[in-house]
Amino acid sequence: MTDTTPTYLVFGAYGGVGSALARKLHSRGARLAVSGRDPDRLEALSSEIGGFPVIADTTDFDAVDAAVARTVDHFGAIDGVALCVGSLMLKPAHMTKPEEWLETLHTNLTSAFAVLRAVARPMMKEKRGSIVFVSTAAASIGLPNHEAIAAAKGGIDALVRSAAATYGKAGIRVNAVAPGLVDTPLTSRITGSDAARASSEAMHALGRLGTAEEVAESIRWLLSGDASWVTGQTLGVDGGLGAVRSA
Repeated sequence: MTDTTPTYLVFGAYGGVGSALARKLHSRGARLAVSGRDPDRLEALSSEIGGFPVIADTTDFDAVDAAVARTVDHFGAIDGVALCVGSLMLKPAHMTKPEEWLETLHTNLTSAFAVLRAVARPMMKEKRGSIVFVSTAAASIGLPNHEAIAAAKGGIDALVRSAAATYGKAGIRVNAVAPGLVDTPLTSRITGSDAARASSEAMHALGRLGTAEEVAESIRWLLSGDASWVTGQTLGVDGGLGAVRSA
């Protein structure tokens, strides 16, 4: 009997969205490789869900190549990859240091290109696969002080469309989710006060911040066969921020 259990690799697996996704995939019985830079945090998550730990810095092409190779060697193939690595740097362009711009670009866009580059070949060999990145609603609307992160994430949206066209005939789907402001440790510094949180909530038509679980569920769906006819899309998971003007 053919084993149809899917194998997934999650980069940024111990972050807010990444850990929620890893737990969702594990609860559905998937074989799972989990990746991150911190060995201790990675080992804790791996022990909890029985995942295969792979240490990697996603801004390092060689490290990403090695993580994908180790996952393929361990499981035989990869059915889906999610990149849940990102940053949030809010400054107007004239106050952004060159090194801050480069860090934002590398953390968000270089990592996406590195992952795509690494997983395309093994997925082409299997003639199947799903790749999901994390963009942002700020890439499609104008929000003040978001120049660097909007540019980097906007690059992901363009990358998704081009890669979907390139690899579609090989059975590989490429998509992204674009969250609004999600209640995670990454965003805590801009929602730390009651006033700042209320202002952030009011920007969203649904009047609240998103949760890591909500974003993770959208990624899980895009990875799965349930989304088998979806590619080249950036799915807004944003409480309406990207499409609806809040009253």
